[in-house]
Amino acid sequence: MNNRSERILPVLIENEMKQSYLAYSMSVIVARALPDVRDGLKPVHRRVLYGMLELGLRPNSPYKKSARIVGEVLGKYHPHGDAAVYDTMVRMVQDFSMRYPLVDGQGNFGSIDGDSPAAMRYTEARLAPIAEELLRDLDKDTVDFVPNFDETLKEPSVLPALLPNLLVNGASGIAVGMATNIPPHNLNEVVDALSALIDRPNLRIETLMKYIKGPDFPTGGIIYGVEGIDEAYRTGRGHITVRGRVNVEKGRAGHQNLVITEVPYQVNKANLIERIANLVQDKKIDGIVDIRDESDRDGMRVVIELKRDAQPEVVLNQLYKHTPLQSTFGVIMLALVDGQPKVLNLKEMLQHFIDFRHEVVVRRAKYELDKAEKRAHILEGYLIALDNIDEIIALIKRSRTPDTARRGLMRQFKLSEIQAQAILDMRLQRLTGLERKKIQDEYRETIKTIERLRALLASRARRMQLIKQELQSLKEKYGDERRTEIVAETEEFSLEDLIAEEDVVITLSHKGFIKRFPVSSYKRQRAKVKASGLRRLDGKPVRRVYAPHDPFLH
Repeated sequence: MNNRSERILPVLIENEMKQSYLAYSMSVIVARALPDVRDGLKPVHRRVLYGMLELGLRPNSPYKKSARIVGEVLGKYHPHGDAAVYDTMVRMVQDFSMRYPLVDGQGNFGSIDGDSPAAMRYTEARLAPIAEELLRDLDKDTVDFVPNFDETLKEPSVLPALLPNLLVNGASGIAVGMATNIPPHNLNEVVDALSALIDRPNLRIETLMKYIKGPDFPTGGIIYGVEGIDEAYRTGRGHITVRGRVNVEKGRAGHQNLVITEVPYQVNKANLIERIANLVQDKKIDGIVDIRDESDRDGMRVVIELKRDAQPEVVLNQLYKHTPLQSTFGVIMLALVDGQPKVLNLKEMLQHFIDFRHEVVVRRAKYELDKAEKRAHILEGYLIALDNIDEIIALIKRSRTPDTARRGLMRQFKLSEIQAQAILDMRLQRLTGLERKKIQDEYRETIKTIERLRALLASRARRMQLIKQELQSLKEKYGDERRTEIVAETEEFSLEDLIAEEDVVITLSHKGFIKRFPVSSYKRQRAKVKASGLRRLDGKPVRRVYAPHDPFLH
């Protein structure tokens, strides 16, 4: 009992709760919920991509079962539930979830209607071509590697990320006491903004917004108003109004149709259709006869057939008001900076990426320079050997052991141990004239590479120019047009927007009662109106009194 009591330390429960909860919350923030500002990935995304790279699942390789990939990631890097890993991989496949999908999937990976993906034993996947831009130069000491969960393997703490992934694909996550919701953007616009900031580091956010017009959602849609975009880019927080794209088409028998071809980001199409149907059934929206989902592999097409006398603009305004066809995207640009969560404005986010790319370029250049210098050293030994080949062969023949030959080469020809060993390992075919020329050409190219890398490391301007060139190459290879249209004017709904405009007839009885008829109904009932004996205020019989678009009626 005494030994046991000595191991018990009394603590205040308040302090223990505070410390334990703080440790838990920081673990969730850093290790699960928030993306890193450098590569724009959460740990699970990073581990899935790295696990697929380790399996050799490059874009030109055959697909592999998703279950195999999930098992690789679970067993080596991410000791959590398999559903968490598979759901992450599924989202990286979906072209309606990510602006630039990072995984190329084969099979059923879900739909915009909210359909669940097939089980991981049925689907297959490999890396998408653009994902290689996140993993490029990973083998050149560009980032730090850290031990995995059981310290038997190493995994990258961050990916080298030539692709500015945090902005182009966005991110969402809920941590403890904080959340992030970064919208996706167009790659061309982000690269242009990065290039401008490299050339002019003092650019203001207003100028950067000339390059990045606003979010570019994978599902398209229309952003109404720039105030929310401006606020989000300045402060890191804002609200953006997004509408689906709807066209008016002529239907059968004189009817008009509203055709939805794009919905707001993260809106479930099946739920949207169900919501519209319920509103029609509850008579909260009038003028709709039928709803048909004619979507296919060529694109989205939801047809809303209207009544013959319905006005499309009014029905559309009612849909915007009462359904997710108009949604609000709440922007929270929160990411990890040096392991700490921070809300960033647009310029800060771009600058952090540029700083990270500069660090990657420096580390890559140092790695390549070291490798080139080692290769040049060996090639210099080869050239010395080729110039003195007869003496070297005679020395080797006289030597009793390889160690004796190596020491003899080092002493007689002033070679290093590495050079001497390389000469001993050299195959006889390298002594031919053609092979000699190859060695000389390789040596000259290696010397040029060394000079270029030394000049690069000596000049920050050259490094920044290289970063800019690599980004421009990325833009040329993967850039595409905007999908989301931005309309500067914000449209506020008023009561008049929800009331149909139509020509009407106003009648006034001799007792002071007033009555409004649609013109079409009045024509059908004209005989009854004439026979009613109604008279105007001056006593004359009522004929037709038209009051089209009278504001009094609204």
